[in-house]
Parts: sequence; C-alpha cells; structure tokens
Amino acid sequence: METRLRPVHAFVAALLALALTGQSFADPLLTYGLRIKGHALRAELANDDESRRVGLMFRERLADTSGMLFVYESEGRHAMWMKNTLIPLSVAFVDASGAILNIEEMQPQTLDSHMAAGPASYSIEANKGWFAQKGVKPGDKVTGLPRKAQPKK
Repeated sequence: METRLRPVHAFVAALLALALTGQSFADPLLTYGLRIKGHALRAELANDDESRRVGLMFRERLADTSGMLFVYESEGRHAMWMKNTLIPLSVAFVDASGAILNIEEMQPQTLDSHMAAGPASYSIEANKGWFAQKGVKPGDKVTGLPRKAQPKK
C-alpha cells in the first residue's frame, strides 16, 4: 500500500510547489477558440463592463496564439486605448456577421484612440503584428465567436 501512496505524495508535492511559486492552473476568464483564415487564436472573453475596462492591462506578456475577445452589448463605433497596457497589441474590429472591419496597431501605455471603421459587435486583441503575420485583413471572417442574445422586439 505504501507504493500506491507515493504517486499521491508526489502529486501533492507538485501542487504545493506550484502554489508556492504563484502559478495557476487555468486562465481566470472563459476562453473561446477563434479561427481566422485557418489560424487559431485562443481568446479570453471580456463581455461585461469590468472585464472590457481592464482588458489586457498590466500583463507583461501574451502567448503567441492567445488574445482577448471583447463582446459589446450593442453594435457601435467602439474604440480602444492602451492605458496601463504593457505589451504592444493589434486590434481587429468585427461586425455582427464575423467580418473584420479594420485592424489597428496599438502602442503600449498610450491614450491614443483606435476606433472601429463601422458598427462593431466584437473586437479582438492579439500581439502586435499577429493579424499581418497571418495575412488577415479587413473583410476576412472570424469563426468561433459567441452568439449574442438577440434584442427583444
């Protein structure tokens, strides 16, 4: 019976070591697997006022295949800025059908406004240059977006 407990002890020790180093097991936010022109992007969801306000602020890095998906309550000419954001990002503004309206390059820790070229329902932030490196451009479709509730009539 002692031999069966050893793997459990090792597992507990590993958990303790991770806890002491401050590492976590999972992203704190829900993520969506998006695809754009065949390229995968795992995007954390920002779908309420607080998560949209904070966005990717204070992060020191973002994995190459990670990003953040902002879901807006209503379509509009939404804008982004980079206050307290430490890493350079690109943002794609996306309409209700999943078509990219425009892509903007953003510099860290600036208050420059980057606006959707038309009514956007979503925006997607990724590492600066990610969209260009993948050949993604306005008009391309994003799949995997969460369905939005339809307004009641």
